Amino acid sequence: MKCKVLHETRGRLRVHLIGCRLSLADADKLEGYLSAVPGVTHAKVYDRTADAVVCYAGSRAAVIGAFARYNKADATLDAYLPAHSTRALNREFEDNLVGVTVRRFASKLFFPAPLRAVLAVIRGIRYVWKGLSALRRGKLTVEVLDATAVSVSLLRGDFKTAASVMFMLKLGEILEEWTRKKSLADLADAMSLHVDKVWRVEDGAEVLVPIGEVAAHDRIAVRTGNLIPLDGKVVSGEAAVNQASMTGESLPVQKSAGGFVYAGTVVEDGSIVIEVEKTAGGGRYDRIVKMIEDSERMKSASETRATSIADRLVPYTLGGTVLTWLLTRNVTKTLAVLMVDFSCALKLAIPIAVISAMRECNLNGITVKGGHYLETVAKADTIVFDKTGTLTYATPRVAGIVTFGGHAESEMLRLAACLEEHYPHSIANAVVAEATARGLGHEERHAEVQYVVAHGIASAVDNERVCIGSAHFIFEDEACRVPAGEEDKLASLHGEYSYLYLAIGGELAAVLCIDDPIKAGARNAIRALHDCGIGRIVMMTGDNEKTAARVAAAVGVDDFRAEVLPEDKANFVRAEREAGRTVIMVGDGVNDTPALSEANVGIAVSTGAAIAREVADVTVLSDDLDALVTLRRIAAALQARIGHNYRTIVSFNSLLILLGVTGAIQPTFSALLHNASTLAISLRSMTPLLHDAERTPNAENA
Repeated sequence: MKCKVLHETRGRLRVHLIGCRLSLADADKLEGYLSAVPGVTHAKVYDRTADAVVCYAGSRAAVIGAFARYNKADATLDAYLPAHSTRALNREFEDNLVGVTVRRFASKLFFPAPLRAVLAVIRGIRYVWKGLSALRRGKLTVEVLDATAVSVSLLRGDFKTAASVMFMLKLGEILEEWTRKKSLADLADAMSLHVDKVWRVEDGAEVLVPIGEVAAHDRIAVRTGNLIPLDGKVVSGEAAVNQASMTGESLPVQKSAGGFVYAGTVVEDGSIVIEVEKTAGGGRYDRIVKMIEDSERMKSASETRATSIADRLVPYTLGGTVLTWLLTRNVTKTLAVLMVDFSCALKLAIPIAVISAMRECNLNGITVKGGHYLETVAKADTIVFDKTGTLTYATPRVAGIVTFGGHAESEMLRLAACLEEHYPHSIANAVVAEATARGLGHEERHAEVQYVVAHGIASAVDNERVCIGSAHFIFEDEACRVPAGEEDKLASLHGEYSYLYLAIGGELAAVLCIDDPIKAGARNAIRALHDCGIGRIVMMTGDNEKTAARVAAAVGVDDFRAEVLPEDKANFVRAEREAGRTVIMVGDGVNDTPALSEANVGIAVSTGAAIAREVADVTVLSDDLDALVTLRRIAAALQARIGHNYRTIVSFNSLLILLGVTGAIQPTFSALLHNASTLAISLRSMTPLLHDAERTPNAENA
């Protein structure tokens, strides 16, 4: 494609595409294409002018070459189209704003006064009707204020003022609608699914394939703890599916053959095979938007309070209007007061501040499911951490394998990986990675895999029961024995490692030694959380006392609990809450889900189990604990911004009322300033809460 460099500075190009007209989709596609060029840090395409701005840290020649190779007719480039785009929304807003403004000034220039009067009456009917509808419902809302202002002007025959008031009101409606939709769209897009691979069923076997290779009518297998990546119909199996991401309800729903399941929901228990209907997870985005709009449980107390205060202030505004009329007998002053209301700014600016904070969290690798949780994070005083995969690296490694009963080390690792790959967890991933590194492939020779929460995995290989998991699971639940004469070998395994036990046919076959190094920034993150106002930080783990004490001392937590079961974690969190503390629970595994549910705010690490992410209120996409510090700072900054918004709205609108009563400003100018202030506060509420210096070092890379 022919192009011309319009402007250039170091690391930045502005390029014009010669002879090229771009549709909205073309612009989105080109923007995605340029963003994928190695070295490009930012790309922005302007469809109206066919210009593109590219910021890059790599080779200039590579960027120019990308432009030269681009052909919008190339169907293969459709892969760069984003699943969802706000470009059409922005265009709709621009067109509406320009259209309303042009019609307003065109009517003033070209329409005679009688015709403008008729148009004012016709347009005024809508506002009057909305006001009367509110009164019929027994509610004094901002619609009543608008209807009163328009009605008074029309009844006085002041059609010019009525038209000006309605013009200002229309501009306010357009700005409010765009601001709300833009914030919701940005948030919903950030919360969309990011699934790379799925288990596709082929000729009775399961094959791990990239999700992009899955076509409609393909069949995929989903088991306990895993996320359902695509919409489809259940063809076999039975499972309890947690649909909180779609419905907001935490209770699981039973699904069996013939039932329909949705992308983004999680198999809480059981195993199912799904025939794929929508390969793009089509309805997920729209469902997220609807849930955000409809779910009261996601709203923060600040949002609820803003709505309540806004509605309660309407009668006072009406009362002030009547009082102004009684004292001044001046219609102009009365209208100036009537055109100012607190409710519009409160109902718009506060929710936008919350939604924008949630979006900022997403940009920093943190997904927050509702404003309520941000508010709770801001006032939390206790954090409870799971150890494995949370305070320690989410990718531990197999440091060694101790075999029993004469089994070969490679075969035991091969078998362990064969079982563990079906239930992704930090330790399971380590086992699979070690087998892969040693070149140990395997066939799916085992029967259906069963997952026992917090304990382990059981299956059958060559008609023998095979189990892998904790010591409690192997020796107590499964009653497995140690081969004769090898008791001392087992007893010597009480060192610095975590242990994964493998048993075949009721006899211990191998112990996998898991080296679970502490995350490099864990100690600094714990210290930073203390500095942010967290008074008590506790670590809980199923590991032995010695290992737990070592990790606790290294990271600097205030207290720890070792050798705990999932119910122990949940009971501890519940006791902390009953003691009056506001508790955050941070975990990554299926065994953490009870505690995540019990906490005021549950935070899951994204590299862990899908059910943990589903149950959790917040998901951290980075394996770096600095993200928790960023979350706390954003939450605190949000509360400060909400307080500032309250003070600004009340003080500025009170000033407008005072100026209106004294006759210093006209009704139309009062409406203009009111709408302008609402827009200004709303736009400020959409700006980042944290300055670059306040961001944690790794947040940008989350």
